[in-house]
Amino acid sequence: MAARDRPLTKIADAFIELAESLNSPNPRLEVSQFARACRLVSPLIGFLGIAFKFVEIEFSSKVDNLMEASRYVSTLDAMIDREIGLNCAKSSNSNSRNLVRVKRSIDMLKVIFEQILARRGNSIMGPVSTAYQQVFAPYHGWAIRTAVSASLPTLPTKARLMKKLNENEATVNAQMQNFVVTSAPIIQYIENLFHSRVSGDEILGLI
Repeated sequence: MAARDRPLTKIADAFIELAESLNSPNPRLEVSQFARACRLVSPLIGFLGIAFKFVEIEFSSKVDNLMEASRYVSTLDAMIDREIGLNCAKSSNSNSRNLVRVKRSIDMLKVIFEQILARRGNSIMGPVSTAYQQVFAPYHGWAIRTAVSASLPTLPTKARLMKKLNENEATVNAQMQNFVVTSAPIIQYIENLFHSRVSGDEILGLI
């Protein structure tokens, strides 16, 4: 089956390319390349069902904003520096904060895959719950946390998710593992971009 018919394979391949761009003495991520890879993730979030439709919509909006930013700034570090210099990086609609939110979604997907691979069961409720509690819950209020918890029973099974992704047990596990491995240095690189800048940690901790 062609990779274009297998969204998870397309995502894994795109993140392999992103990770390879960091494997150099002077690592950097192009805004456009990063945004293109993240656009591939949106349908996968949607496959988690109606409970995560709002996540898919917000994620897609933030990624589109990053793609728009790539018209006037080339790399993620230059984008952050530009907004810090303009004193707008902390604004609610800044691309620096959009990047943080997109990074969290990538991180959550990584943890979901880690948990699915570790548990080897058909239910993904546990993996999604663990990932949400680890990545997003610290930034959400009681109402959102409660709504997410109530929506967990509507999640598809792993078998149903595999069918939507056009993967079998062996290939889905392989591609999930590829994403886990390649997304880790990308997440760390983005976090380090903020850690290394004045006010960066504050931006990283905003909702």
